[in-house]
Amino acid sequence: MRKQENRMKYGTGNLKLREASIDDLDLLEYWDKQPHVIAAAPNDEWDWETELQQNYDWQEMLVAEFGGRPIGFLQIIDPAREETHYWGKIEENCRAIDIWIGKNDDLGKGYGTEIMKHAIEHCFKDPKVHTIWIDPLESNAKAHKFYVRFGFKFVEKRRFGMDNCFVYKLDRKGHYGNPATSN
Repeated sequence: MRKQENRMKYGTGNLKLREASIDDLDLLEYWDKQPHVIAAAPNDEWDWETELQQNYDWQEMLVAEFGGRPIGFLQIIDPAREETHYWGKIEENCRAIDIWIGKNDDLGKGYGTEIMKHAIEHCFKDPKVHTIWIDPLESNAKAHKFYVRFGFKFVEKRRFGMDNCFVYKLDRKGHYGNPATSN
């Protein structure tokens, strides 16, 4: 089932998230070649032209904008319904997130924190969603600290394709019970 085209933005203040489109092809291909993006996911190969035209109802591909300027990418999927079964057998009503900042100059400015806050709230806006999953590389210590700050808990070390990753999860109760991360 395909989702309907919807370019609606959501977010607060200067940060907005909007659906990525084929108009973002050059931008996403450029970001995908940045050293810090490659370092975070060295074995990921996105066929952006194809991906941007899929529009599955189990996937959201979003561009983060700050003050109207694109700064990052966010993908939210339903891992139980995702067609490649990347996450393996996983329970219903979960979400998995991929996030990155596009340009090195935009790192360290708090954009990732704001994008992640919006992503978590967006996922948990659906009352059926009970868990959010992430899988940073085992070697990405900065990402581990970043996710733990939001209340994500380490679950296991797992190999995805050629990547050794740490799997973390955030459950609804843990998020809303943590005054440092919930709104």
